[in-house]
Amino acid sequence: MPHIIQVAVPTPLRRKFDYLLSDAINPEDVLPGMRVLVPFGRTKQIALVLAHAEQTDIELKKLRPIDKILDAEPILPQDIIKLLTWVADYYQHPIGEVFQTALPVHYRKKETALEPQIKQWFLTETGSQADWDELKRAVRQRSILQQLKLSPQGVTKDQLAAQQEGQWQTALKTLQQKQWIESRVKPIENEHCYLKDNIQKNAGLLLNPEQQQAVHHLLENDGQYCASLIDGITGSGKTEVYLSFIKQQLENSKQVLVLVPEIGLTPQLIERFEERFSVRIKTLHSGLNNTQRMKVWQQASSGEVRILIGTRSAVFTPMPDLGAIIIDEEHDLSFKQQDGIRYSAKDIALVRANNARIPIVLGTATPSMESLYLCQTGKMAHLILRQRAGGAESPQVHIIDVRGQYLQHGLSRTLIELIKQHLDRKNQVLLFQNRRGYAPVLLCNKCGWISHCHRCDAKLTYHYGHNRLRCHHCQHEQAIPAQCPECANTEMSCLGVGTERVEKTAKELFPETEVIRIDRDTTQRKDALQNILEKVRDGSQQILIGTQMLAKGHHFPNVTLVAILDIDQGLYSVDFRAPERLAQLIVQVSGRAGREEKKGQVLLQTSHPEDEMLNTLLNSGYAGFAEKVLKERRELLLPPYAYQAMIRAESNKIENYQSFLEYCFQALSSIKQQLLKSQNSTQKSTHNIQFLGPVPAPMEKKAGKYRGQMFDEEDKRVMLHDLVSVLINSVEANKAAQRVRWSIDIDPQDLS
Repeated sequence: MPHIIQVAVPTPLRRKFDYLLSDAINPEDVLPGMRVLVPFGRTKQIALVLAHAEQTDIELKKLRPIDKILDAEPILPQDIIKLLTWVADYYQHPIGEVFQTALPVHYRKKETALEPQIKQWFLTETGSQADWDELKRAVRQRSILQQLKLSPQGVTKDQLAAQQEGQWQTALKTLQQKQWIESRVKPIENEHCYLKDNIQKNAGLLLNPEQQQAVHHLLENDGQYCASLIDGITGSGKTEVYLSFIKQQLENSKQVLVLVPEIGLTPQLIERFEERFSVRIKTLHSGLNNTQRMKVWQQASSGEVRILIGTRSAVFTPMPDLGAIIIDEEHDLSFKQQDGIRYSAKDIALVRANNARIPIVLGTATPSMESLYLCQTGKMAHLILRQRAGGAESPQVHIIDVRGQYLQHGLSRTLIELIKQHLDRKNQVLLFQNRRGYAPVLLCNKCGWISHCHRCDAKLTYHYGHNRLRCHHCQHEQAIPAQCPECANTEMSCLGVGTERVEKTAKELFPETEVIRIDRDTTQRKDALQNILEKVRDGSQQILIGTQMLAKGHHFPNVTLVAILDIDQGLYSVDFRAPERLAQLIVQVSGRAGREEKKGQVLLQTSHPEDEMLNTLLNSGYAGFAEKVLKERRELLLPPYAYQAMIRAESNKIENYQSFLEYCFQALSSIKQQLLKSQNSTQKSTHNIQFLGPVPAPMEKKAGKYRGQMFDEEDKRVMLHDLVSVLINSVEANKAAQRVRWSIDIDPQDLS
């Protein structure tokens, strides 16, 4: 009897594939989670074994045998296979692409994966016999030689970095060229056993009663599935709660997965974690190269890494001793993948924790409406921290009505005077402007011409430092025109304010004060953000200017004044989540002020001081604001009280995406009627189904493509998935789908 296996092949087809095992292959040698090389069409593909099958829907004579087995043992355990299968089903995505996304690049592209190795440096015989006196002026070379001499068993790169200072990498390369030192690699041994008495380096800070109560709840529910939301104001010591909980996990010989929204937050967390614990801690994010990611992935899957801190894709990392998952800044939009597999790492983490029967902790100062809804329904515990750690007071928040005021490139006179007062007291000031560049618009004073991007429905932003116009959506850039393309006028004006313009203005107003700008333009180089943040923490009497990169999780003890220069951008939007995003931004940015013994002050500049939602936030806090938002969404039947799927389409021609979405609308209407007919009359009356659209996307033209979208909204999740599943089968058989690039976004978070 032929032996059949099911595999996931990286292809856009939404199905598993059956292959045969030849008589030369022992079926017991092929296990789920292994990679195999299979013939696929005219090519060879690296596929992942999902299961052994007793039967197949394909004629046996049409099944093809696998070419070879690529792994000696499974690279994915059963729990991750189960999780990824759920991801493919829930997010309606081809299962082969899901598995490929979850694997490191080396596993996707190479038949023979890299073995886990560690590189060590040793002193050579030539180096030990050399005359070190000639290195009197080469201090770093001499220091490296001394370290290697004291460690004949070898020194890793991490150990060198911990002891050496300055440009020690250059000195290392020079010594290698002299053949005074050499490197050797050896396989990483699975040595993750450690003495429980040596887990903690220091006891950490003394917890206040609220923190103690939160830790008690987490420890009380350890060893079982329990989702908990730590709803703590900024500066309330959420990280200390994490650390106390993690200590218990490590003492129980468990691993911990910590998810963070941004790469920029990982250095701060790993620094605090390494100060507290002596176990191996690693980070996993897009800032690592493929080899580095592969190494960390293997160390985590072998159990060597005990604490893994990573961005959203780290949720797929195998961890055999996983005991808990922590999601920091759980409200952040970065946890939702916006292209490819449009998954939510937060939701996947909840499913993974439930499958593994382990606790999961979500922490934030501004909980998402979905998390608060889970707390209301009893599916998540609500742990509230309202006391700032160390006795620090919450900052005072004031509105500056800029109507009728003269603004000096975004700064009101009231704000300028307050900046001066705080700087005179040797404190730091943070100015938040969520726009990069110098000015978002270049305008002709004579005819009104505006610098538009020819590839997007967007204006080109003027970047002063490079004297270029750039599109922040498609990255197109061009030189500043010498004259207006429409009327040949040479007088042009810059309208609007970006971080560059605020920086230039601040330097002119306060020439004796150091001004530091933190945005994507100033942090492109490796370690640039970390170097800037270290400078900020060491300095005094500084003005910090930045975008959202400054709003998340940073601790600036000397910042006493925070100003958001323009909150009006988020007050009115087509996205029903816009008020929630704005409130979270205001609270998060405000939380950078007065974090220690110094009292903080927050200023919000707006032309709409009477806005109802804004005043609810300021008068009732985020909790009162969230209560009002949830009430409105319940009345309007919006998430989290309903479930949505967005169908997106883009094409070189407008009519292509329009006809495709129109087909989807007609198909959904027909499918809806068929599904409702299959239900009994009682169930019919309980369904609330509506289709919104088709409509152009908020930015219809982007990167040369025309885009449109439509919504399917249901009050029952099962009904939504049934509709979308049938729709996908219908669409894939329709020619209209071949003229567009389309996607399904389950639980969309961004409507753009």
